[in-house]
Parts: sequence; structure tokens; C-alpha cells
Amino acid sequence: MLRRKFCLNMLIFGGIASISPKLLAGEQPAKRVFAVTHSDEEWRSLLTKDQYRILREEGTERAFSSNLNDEKRDGIYVCAGCDNKLFTSLMKYDSGTGWPSFYKAIEKNIGKKKDFRILFPRTEYHCGRCGGHQGHVFNDGPKPTFKRWCNNGLALKFIPALAS
Repeated sequence: MLRRKFCLNMLIFGGIASISPKLLAGEQPAKRVFAVTHSDEEWRSLLTKDQYRILREEGTERAFSSNLNDEKRDGIYVCAGCDNKLFTSLMKYDSGTGWPSFYKAIEKNIGKKKDFRILFPRTEYHCGRCGGHQGHVFNDGPKPTFKRWCNNGLALKFIPALAS
């Protein structure tokens, strides 16, 4: 029991210690301005209820619920909020996690930030054009990058390549 309490305290302390001193002091980080912006009401009219929860409120969909998890065709994956190109089908792989996963992103179109929602820091990424939450990137992916860009399927739209 004592060991469990110690470990829990260390986890909590580690999460708190990694939070920015500015946030602890009550300062709010500067709000980023994106190229594509809409009012909250406009976003709600443009997106489904679940897309809004994921893209605008940083929600997560249930594992294995997205049709894009099994998508195998050639094409491009774009942000469901603004059509910004985020991934190609060549970057996709089956991670077995239940979410569409990619070993590489079109990084010039992605933004990142630290996420402390589960106490320890993770890297959250979002669309660089509209700020829509996409998912998290982890260091357990395949070669050559060893990255797993774990994406919410509802945050993406798939555009198949034109058949030649």
C-alpha cells in the first residue's frame, strides 16, 4: 500500500512539476491565431457533433470505430475542419491500436503542443491551418521514423487518388 501511494504521489508530482510555471502562476498562454477561423456557432454548423467534440474540444473517438482505420486505397488524408493536407496513404500503417496511424506527417501543416490531460506529458498535434485537434504522436512507431501519429478518424477526410 505504501509503495502504491508513493508511486501515485510521484506520478502526480511529476505531472505537476512538468507544468509551465506561468500556468501555475495563473497566466494564460497566448492564443494562437490560425489562417482558418470560425466562430463557435459556425464550427458547430460545419462539423458533426462528434467532429466538433474531437476537433474543437480535443476529444477522442472510440478505438476501432473509424472506417479510415481500414482504408487501404492510395490518396491523401486532410483535416475534416479545413481540408489541410496532413498525411498521404504512403505514410499510413496498421498500428493495431484501433485508430488510423501514420509513421510520418506533412509536418509543415501540423502544429504540436504538450498535453497534460492524463498527468504525464504527451505530444498533442493539431491542424496547422485551423487548429483542429487530430491526435497524439508517440515514439513507438515503425522505421524509419519510429513515430506513431495516432489520429482520430473523424478529424480526417480521405480523398482517394485519381485512377489512371
